[in-house]
Amino acid sequence: MRRVRIGSLWVDALSFEGVLAAVEQLRVSGKGGALFTPNIDHIVTAESHAGLREAYAAADLTVADGQWVVWASRLLGTPLPAKISGSDLLLPLARDAGKKGRPIYLLGGSPGVAEAAARRLEKEGAIICGVESPSIDLSQPQDELVARIAATKPGFVLVALGCPKQELWIHQQRARLRPAVLVGIGGTLDFLAGRIRRAPPWISRAGLEWAFRLVHEPRRLARRYLIKDPMFLGILLRTLREPRARRTIERP
Repeated sequence: MRRVRIGSLWVDALSFEGVLAAVEQLRVSGKGGALFTPNIDHIVTAESHAGLREAYAAADLTVADGQWVVWASRLLGTPLPAKISGSDLLLPLARDAGKKGRPIYLLGGSPGVAEAAARRLEKEGAIICGVESPSIDLSQPQDELVARIAATKPGFVLVALGCPKQELWIHQQRARLRPAVLVGIGGTLDFLAGRIRRAPPWISRAGLEWAFRLVHEPRRLARRYLIKDPMFLGILLRTLREPRARRTIERP
């Protein structure tokens, strides 16, 4: 399996079907694992966040969540096969898990959102073994929360705490929740619950999903999209100046 580096983060060059197969392999191995979906905001945040870089370095799978990440990989001469967002991945993963009797635990989201998302997933055939939307302070012990999750024996734990909190939490707790596969899903629960409208597929393919979201949530996303994320251009140019051999590796 080939990995491509953009800035400080490595991204797996997998097709949609390849990701589902890789997730299944993690699950049946009994070792569990962590799946992250890096987008431009993750790549920019990682530049100044050592903990996020560490979490990503230890992740079993990382797949491109954003058309701009895919386009950047092509510019670097190390193309990724496709955009694979957590929102696109979740329903097929949940359906497959339901067919195989593997329960799912939902962690995060605003009050009421995770419950609504759980109902949607159950309609798709998923088995939901727990739903919780706690206020998580990463500086505090997580023993009680982790024990509650572990007691349900989940096959998957979908963590919707936003970046970088969800990646840090997964990195810290993944060993205690084996053999579950932990997936960082960002705002996917909001989409499933119908709280936030997803961009139409053609807007996503055109790389304008950020503009669609900005129009619908200007107060929350203006700083991210208009001030922070443009720093990605500098990261891309820096990566482009590095030798190609340092931007791609083969994983066993």
